[in-house]
Amino acid sequence: MRITHWGIAVSVLSNALLNRGGSVTHVTLGWIVMALLVLRLLWGLVGPDEARFSAFPPNPLAALAHLRELVTGRVRDYPSHNPAGALMAYAFWATLLVVTATGLVMTGGATPMQVANDKAAVASGDWSALIREGGEEDESELSDAAKEVHEVAANLLLILAALHVAGVFVESRAMRRNLVAPMVLGERKK
Repeated sequence: MRITHWGIAVSVLSNALLNRGGSVTHVTLGWIVMALLVLRLLWGLVGPDEARFSAFPPNPLAALAHLRELVTGRVRDYPSHNPAGALMAYAFWATLLVVTATGLVMTGGATPMQVANDKAAVASGDWSALIREGGEEDESELSDAAKEVHEVAANLLLILAALHVAGVFVESRAMRRNLVAPMVLGERKK
């Protein structure tokens, strides 16, 4: 679970802040995110009890109640995600699915190796590598729409990440317990 968490976090931040969209690195990190997301979703079905989706179902009313308790200083301990954290996890996964799907549409499902080969062909003067068979007008409209949705969803991911970090900080302070350490070191101290 920690590998998927930190792998996705580093990949998303790297793609947002350190490289250009459409670059081989950007596409490679996108494929890594897709693989990690699939792994985490599978782990949510077959992993240990605290990692399973049944341990933290999305419940907006419970999340609001938890936030109210947090404001009043009465925080409860949860064996897995608290209700607000659960909603954040589901929001992340849904947004990552949108970003990944739109990225695949934008690249035509090209693997990082295909993108690298296309870029190398264009750099050598062979622009024919960019020609794809099929209905160009329909593909162009779909690609344009995917690009817009991809950009909005990617920005939403960054907003969710900022809210997540703030939530972890507030919850750690309220519980007087470091919530980051178990996600880095593994064992949760009771």
